[in-house]
This record gives sequence, C-alpha cells and structure tokens, in this order.
Amino acid sequence: MAGGSSHGFWSQERIVLALAVALFAVAAIFLPGFRDIGNLISIVHSVSVLGLLAVGMAIVIIGRGIDLSAVAIMAMSAAWYLQLLNDGWSEWQALGTAGAGVLVIGLVNGFLVAYAEVPAIFATLATGSFVFGFVRSRLITQDAVPVPPGNWLEQLGGFQPLGIPPEVFIFGGACFVAYLFLRFTKWGRYVYYMGDNLLAARNMGIPVRPMNLLRYVISAFIALAAGLLTASSLHSMNTRIVNSTLLYDIILVVVIGGIGLSGGKGGMRNVIVGAVLIGIMQNAMTIIDIPNLYQNLIKATILLIAIVIDSLVNPRDEQTAQQGDI
Repeated sequence: MAGGSSHGFWSQERIVLALAVALFAVAAIFLPGFRDIGNLISIVHSVSVLGLLAVGMAIVIIGRGIDLSAVAIMAMSAAWYLQLLNDGWSEWQALGTAGAGVLVIGLVNGFLVAYAEVPAIFATLATGSFVFGFVRSRLITQDAVPVPPGNWLEQLGGFQPLGIPPEVFIFGGACFVAYLFLRFTKWGRYVYYMGDNLLAARNMGIPVRPMNLLRYVISAFIALAAGLLTASSLHSMNTRIVNSTLLYDIILVVVIGGIGLSGGKGGMRNVIVGAVLIGIMQNAMTIIDIPNLYQNLIKATILLIAIVIDSLVNPRDEQTAQQGDI
C-alpha cells in the first residue's frame, strides 16, 4: 500500500523516470545552451521549489485530500514575514507571528475538512482566496515585498556549496523526512490507511479527524518554507505568483509522478520523478521559446490526460464516491 503506483516493472514511476531521462537526452543533443552549467542549475532550482511544494501536496493527497491553498499560503506568509521585518520587527517576532498565522490556516483547512465535512477541494480553495485577499489588503503594502538588506534569507540565497543552490538540499531533506514519516511512523501509516479506506480506518480506531488536521498543518508549513526559499533566491516575494499556474504545476507533479488522487498509494520517489520530468519539460519549452500561453496549454493537456489515466488505473470505490472528497 505504501509503495509505488502499480505492480510490475513498468510502474508509472519508472515510465515517468524513463521519459525524463529520454527528454533530457534529446534536449541535451538538440537544444542550444541546454547543457550549460547555468541552465542545469536553473533546472535544479525550479525542480526544487516545485518539488518542495509537491511534498506537502503529496502527503495531503495520499490521505485522500487536496490543498488548493498551498500557493496562497506560500506567497502571503513569506510576504507578511518580510513586511514585518521591513516594519522593524525582530527576526524571531516576525517569524513566530508568520508561523502562527500559517498554523491557524492549516488548522482551519483541517477543521473544515475533518469536522465541518466540507469537501477539501472547496474548503482549501476558499481559505486560499481568503488568505490572499486578507494579507494583500490588510497586512502588506505592495505586491512585491523585498528582503531587508543583510537578512539571513539574502545570505541563504548566496550560499551555494559546489555551485548547487540551497533549495536542492532543502528539497532533498524534506523528501527524506517525509519518507521517514510516511514509512516508519504510525501517523504515516494512518495517512495511507485513511487514503485507502476512510471508513475502515475509522473502524480500526485511527483518529481520522486529528490526522486530517495534522496533514493540512504539515502542508501549510511546507508552503511557508517554500515561500522563504523563493524569497531567498529572488530577494523578494511577489504575491502575484498566487495568480500564476504554479498550483496546477504542483498537482501535475504529484499526479504524473504516480500518486493517485483516490489516495492510499504513492510516496516521495513519485514526487521526485514527477518534479524532474516537469522541470526538464518547462526548461526545454522555455529554450525553444514557446510562449507562456502555449506552455500552459501543453501542461493543462498533460494534467488532463494524467487525471483521466489516474481515474482508470486507480478507480474510486463506492466509499470514495460517497466521501465527496478528492
């Protein structure tokens, strides 16, 4: 149950990895500049931030949920943190306050899904819209909030051992910790049991409601970490990213990597191979100079195909259909 997406040698995970290797090889041969060190580092950088957000999304989806507020939490929590610093707050006051806000939003998401029994897709869509509107109108003064000079985020962005961006190590660390959590703790096993069959999990005595709270809180804090990483590399946080296609890219990484939307299966390897494939594909499309409009159309088509295939490979059982939840 806790393994890859299907049985047999050619699981979805291995197919996607093979596609990523093939695409990389073709791009390296035919696309000018693809093999340049700077471009490879840029691929790794984009894969890391996207992958980090996908780690949180994967934990939620494996437990048969979805978090559409992740990008809003990422952008607005980091922007608010930077705004507090620029307003003269101390480091720990600003970080603690932003962290408390993120905790509240994670708990609200979990409460709406677990206790109010609102379908996750609607609950998190609503909280994401609220977070964006509230923070932008009440807590920050402009769309893009700069990192204060000399702040630790500026130093983190400049710290590149062996020329490798810090995001790579943080993404790798997050995957490793999430892997240990899902595979070797009772709470991780609960996530799989809940995704596999919520009613059976409840009958086994698993605390399904507190576990829902935990998953959405983990997702919210991973989003905050991704926001701080983005701010460290760009030296600011532009909140307009909430209106970008980043959220769909995260879901695309998770689904194409082989984590079924019906829950109960998949793991961190799926996130890594999904992020690598999408990262290489986006970079290749940028080098070919495909306009953003068509890039989004291509990614939307792939996401649609991946969801259709996922629904055929991982059919929703009768209990899943009754959940009303993704």
